[in-house]
Amino acid sequence: MNPTSKPLLPSSDSSTAKTDDQGGATPNFSMLHPDIIESHILTRLDGPSLATTSCSSATLHRLSAQEHLWSQICRSTWPSTALPRVSRLISAFPDGGPRAFFANSFPLPLPDPTPAASRSPQPSELISAVDIYYRSELILAKVEETETVTGWFRCSPFRIDLLEPKDVVPAPIKHPEGDNDSGTSLMEDMTLSWILIDPAGRRAVNLSSHKPVAVQRHWLSGEVQLRFASILVGDHKGPARGHVQCGVVVTCGKLEGGGMRVREVSMEMEDMDGMHLNGKDSLVILHRALEGKRGKARNRGEEGRRRYEEYVGMKSERKERKMRSEGALDVMCVASGVIAFVAFWCCVWWR
Repeated sequence: MNPTSKPLLPSSDSSTAKTDDQGGATPNFSMLHPDIIESHILTRLDGPSLATTSCSSATLHRLSAQEHLWSQICRSTWPSTALPRVSRLISAFPDGGPRAFFANSFPLPLPDPTPAASRSPQPSELISAVDIYYRSELILAKVEETETVTGWFRCSPFRIDLLEPKDVVPAPIKHPEGDNDSGTSLMEDMTLSWILIDPAGRRAVNLSSHKPVAVQRHWLSGEVQLRFASILVGDHKGPARGHVQCGVVVTCGKLEGGGMRVREVSMEMEDMDGMHLNGKDSLVILHRALEGKRGKARNRGEEGRRRYEEYVGMKSERKERKMRSEGALDVMCVASGVIAFVAFWCCVWWR
């Protein structure tokens, strides 16, 4: 899928032919039949490369915009999108169908501190298309539908569980050996994509950091938890002000043979105080993310970790400020108590 390091396409798109040093004519790229370009060149490119190629010339732009090319890229990048309902939704996306879906879902959402005016109503249903890879091998592809209108969803803590309690997914993951092995090697070996789709508004956003931002191993059970996260801007008018974390946690348990199994995949939302948001507040933030800006498509793993580290730093600073404020308040309360006590005994003594 990835292009080779050598240039695939000449830079010129003129109709004239070039001549080499030996006097022979070098065929110009524009002389190639469009079917050859489409079948033998464009089908070998991944999404970012195809998007870049489409900017090279008017001919390549026209050929690269064909829906079947982007449908193939979406299915190969995210196998969960090949399921019938998701595939139909993608084809109905405005401004290009699969091409628009890829542009929405491949880059990370860009936190925008400026609240934008809503262009569409909040979704009454959310569809999650999730794909998990280990060392470029697919281990899980699943679609989950979540309603957002009932009182249960709006008042309960926001959480989407991808697997049932009895579901387990065997994975070719080597269990960390020894007490000192925390499983940090999984941070480079595992990737996850969690695309949230608004079926009514025809919008999509990828809420995963692509690679884990943190790995924890339970000291007793040996389970390994991998956290993927997307840092979003909270509701400026609601209780979840500031930044919030949309976290995806993948829990892997140990098998008897020494391997591991994926037994839990879930998404939650929490604020900077570590409090879980309910469905109503989470939906406001997710709606903003669906309509918000997107970042750069490359180095998604590094960018996701950088944003998460900044978020953790902001949480630490916020906690320290609260502790200082509470400490100052405690001193004031103690001082007020001492003053009141002394004043009381002074009054008693003067009597």
